[in-house]
Amino acid sequence: MFSVLNHLFFILLALSTIFPFVNLIAKSLSSEAAVVSGMVTLYPIDFQVGTYKYVASNSLFLNAFLVSVTVTLVGSVLALAMTALAAYPLSKQRLRGRKFFILLYLFTMLFSGGLIPTYLLMHKLDLIDKLPVLFLPFMINVYNMLIIKSYFESLPESLEESAKMDGASNMTILVRIVLPLSMPVLATIGLFYAVMFWNDYFTSLIYINSAELKPLQLYLKELFVSSTDAFLRTNVDASLNVSPQSIQAASIILATIPIIIVYPFLQKYFVKGVLVGSVKG
Repeated sequence: MFSVLNHLFFILLALSTIFPFVNLIAKSLSSEAAVVSGMVTLYPIDFQVGTYKYVASNSLFLNAFLVSVTVTLVGSVLALAMTALAAYPLSKQRLRGRKFFILLYLFTMLFSGGLIPTYLLMHKLDLIDKLPVLFLPFMINVYNMLIIKSYFESLPESLEESAKMDGASNMTILVRIVLPLSMPVLATIGLFYAVMFWNDYFTSLIYINSAELKPLQLYLKELFVSSTDAFLRTNVDASLNVSPQSIQAASIILATIPIIIVYPFLQKYFVKGVLVGSVKG
């Protein structure tokens, strides 16, 4: 009896997490009258796809989508590379001052300069209102670096010793031996970085002023603020029969799809990468 109730509880919990997403899809495919009247729950009423046509053809949405894709791809690749380069030497006991450098990294997890000093630094580096400001300050996440470091420490030292006997340099060993053997943890951390860059809007809110450099999440934030009747009359063809809630819902769905598509390809690495990277020995 207890087992049945336990399974029922987790089924209801899973359904409760899916409900908001299903509700958004239903709203995005329903008519204005149905959405405004509050009739839409789990299925569309007066089915229409005009909302998606509007959102997909909106130049502001498309530009913000392109900015987010660029920042996510470039930022994730660079951050993963920098994190691996920092983790590899720190995984070696023979590194002089190893504990000191690890403590320096750990210190940054507890203390930071704060928003104002960081803004002044970005200004001094001439990164304000520039695309690189959306990913350069986040090249190394210490938590992610420690996971990769622990994974590197779990690899057999004999592999590197054999490569050194054949004359391989440290960089050659890292690129040709260590990284190919570390795909589970690299895929996992890569997903962490991708989700972080894709969902980040606060950085662009602080540092970005130009409309053409605003990422998708900042666009969505402004859309929720400005989706009024006046906004619709100005920007949306009245014949589309869509509501502000429908536009918001469709925009959220389209903004969520890329991460949903990426996740299944990396899921097989996810559990193994986190488990092996978090436990030493």
